[in-house]
Amino acid sequence: MLPRILLQRPESKVLALVEPRFMATAQQRLSSFDPALAARVELIGGDITRPGLGLEQELTCSEIFHFAALYDLNLDRTLGLRINVDGTQNVLRYAERLSGLEKLHYVSTCYVSGRYTGPYRESDLDKGQRFNNYYEETKFLAEVEVQKSQLPWIIYRPSVVVGDSRSGATLKYDGPYPVIKWLLRFPFLSILPRIGDPSAVRINLVTQDFVLDALTYLSMNNSRPGTVYQLSDPNPLTVEEMVSELGRTCKRRVFPLQLPLGLAKASLRHFKPIANWSGFTPAMVDYFVHPTHYLADNTTAALQGSGIACPDIRRVLPRLVEYVKRHPVPVG
Repeated sequence: MLPRILLQRPESKVLALVEPRFMATAQQRLSSFDPALAARVELIGGDITRPGLGLEQELTCSEIFHFAALYDLNLDRTLGLRINVDGTQNVLRYAERLSGLEKLHYVSTCYVSGRYTGPYRESDLDKGQRFNNYYEETKFLAEVEVQKSQLPWIIYRPSVVVGDSRSGATLKYDGPYPVIKWLLRFPFLSILPRIGDPSAVRINLVTQDFVLDALTYLSMNNSRPGTVYQLSDPNPLTVEEMVSELGRTCKRRVFPLQLPLGLAKASLRHFKPIANWSGFTPAMVDYFVHPTHYLADNTTAALQGSGIACPDIRRVLPRLVEYVKRHPVPVG
């Protein structure tokens, strides 16, 4: 997102907070930028888990983009609280000291919904939901802290992010990717476990370029403090439709094998060779029976006329599959 911001805000300078242990990596990535853009970025050593963000000097800025979080569906709760919740609280406290702050952009996740059943609106947060894992819970707790602050916050909630809609490129293989890799393991016919009622469950996928384009545009134009934007597909496929599309794209016949949720998760948890060979984890299985449907009225209205819209995932799947074929391990 950083090059997008720099290109569209030619008068701006960016102060990028970097953990000291990752400074060399950050410098290497910055060196790949256009030199004119890189000259407007200053890398500053810091750490969101420390009071004052571990900064030795006071900074002056008009906007904050808070992306930092630990994304892991198998996240340890103590570590998740330290980075996702305490880290966010430290950012908020630092932001409260800035006299000229105009906006605090916070990147959350649609899955603060936990296992809430039914439509989940952008105005929703605490619905008494239970959570699939500590990642969801700690992101929920962090968003609670943001929303109760008196800062000019704007929250963006992406759903499951897949690769670029044009190239298929991605840095991680989760969401639908274990299914893609599973299907590609077999030459013609693939036996795929089916859990619950796949015709009743939606899987909400968005491409990374849509998320970045929407976030950049909203942050510069129509985003209003105190507003939540769910960066989700307004017309997601059901799990059944997704598997059918993937089977067609991978040129594999899919034979479904009905399994109880508990048995599927227990098999992956206790028989490591199955998990290692299949690429699935117990935490992933929950999202194939996920009961929540995400509404994105704020996002749709704010993007009106921008030319930015969530691509039809059916058109994107062939590019995702081709990328997996070319790169058994994600590049990046």
